[in-house]
Amino acid sequence: MNSIYLEMDGVLDQLEAALIEQRPLSLVRVGDGENIVMSQETVWTTEQVLQERWAIKANLGQKGLRLPNLQLRDEVAASLQRASIVGILPRGDNTIKAPHYLKRPLTDIVFAHFGIAPALTCHACVNRELAQVPRFWQMLAGKRVLLVTRELEQLRAALVQEPYHLNIVSSLPFDSYDQMDETLQWIQTNQHTYDVALFSCGVNAVILAERTAALTGKVAIDFGKANNIILKGRAN
Repeated sequence: MNSIYLEMDGVLDQLEAALIEQRPLSLVRVGDGENIVMSQETVWTTEQVLQERWAIKANLGQKGLRLPNLQLRDEVAASLQRASIVGILPRGDNTIKAPHYLKRPLTDIVFAHFGIAPALTCHACVNRELAQVPRFWQMLAGKRVLLVTRELEQLRAALVQEPYHLNIVSSLPFDSYDQMDETLQWIQTNQHTYDVALFSCGVNAVILAERTAALTGKVAIDFGKANNIILKGRAN
């Protein structure tokens, strides 16, 4: 990949500039879940995919999607092709607990298959860092925030208080890929009510964040496990 790799300050600079200039920016991330979704019938057979522990959990209703789902696969790949900044796991990274073969090696294979070549990349766990960096929260001060997640009440209650003080103007519950179209419809219809959108919706957040930035011209962030850091002090 000939992308420019951004450290945390570089990511924050990009976010800040987009907020100030009121232009679209999507920050999305690729972990084991995204890799598995994109590997369906491209680099693995459906049988191989469904044997993975992550896929088994997904089909028990724990990941906000069910497999196989080739439409989801293609939408995730398309959003990764278009997103402003894509978080990927560095080679040999141990931040997430997935088996090694589900991490960067699989990202490289599915990116090659789909021709995904992000101009800007950063660490896939950037969201966990963002949640702990005061500059990120200061940047959002005074901005109207849209929150989209499964753990709506808890997260909203935490983010409006110390030390975050976010102005959350709307919050949408999002549990499953089936809600994608109606959620994007709401996001587009109500685009004049918010400045920035935070998505904690697993793999679905890749599509939601990229589409939101493209359709509304806003800053949209795949916030992932950052909600766990805010609520529990740890990512898992």
